[in-house]
Amino acid sequence: MKGGLRQWFVRTVYADQNSSVSVQRALEKTLLRLGDNDVGLNVGAGFTRFGPRVFNVDLELSPSIGCRARAESLPFANGCFSIVISQETLEHVIDPPAAIREMWRVTKPGGTLYLQLPFVIGYHPGPTDYWRFSKEGIRTLAEKAGFTCEETGIAVGPATGFYRITVEFFALLVGGVCPCIYRVAKGVAALMLFPLKLLDSILVSVPEADRIAGGYYLIARK
Repeated sequence: MKGGLRQWFVRTVYADQNSSVSVQRALEKTLLRLGDNDVGLNVGAGFTRFGPRVFNVDLELSPSIGCRARAESLPFANGCFSIVISQETLEHVIDPPAAIREMWRVTKPGGTLYLQLPFVIGYHPGPTDYWRFSKEGIRTLAEKAGFTCEETGIAVGPATGFYRITVEFFALLVGGVCPCIYRVAKGVAALMLFPLKLLDSILVSVPEADRIAGGYYLIARK
């Protein structure tokens, strides 16, 4: 089963060019911890699919969502999931500590949490946007809920963080002169400045990269 899971992972997640190498590796590491009879949970899944044994939860129903629920109140029994995944979700939650405590509750003893959160990124309501998390912040969030951190790392590099902010700045600058072309300006800037993101392969290894990283991931155990 684990061999099949690895093949599925390579065909789908690895094909997503928006995922960094570190995210791909960390997600694979987490997914491969699913035993033959285990199930996982993806909180705030959106359109993400991690295979038939990972149950998707989100605020809005869609063909990929199995259950509509808030992260702060998950409708599942204690300790029923061997892995819990949450990517770029808790910045949209009013009470992230409560949501993490719920994830801890539904994770079985010895189970794994994969958490991914933004640091340097512009406002992006979905439907709301409340928080940003440093590397220390994402670790503290998980540990205060009772998880034991195994690994943290940069999920979105500093070049991508700079790219996102620069694109938004350019769009605001042009949109301030002519508001009706804000979206067009943003699209043009996104295309023109895209090569900036390629610098992440160099910059992620620089110790000071944490200062403007786009976001972080964490792997932790219950």
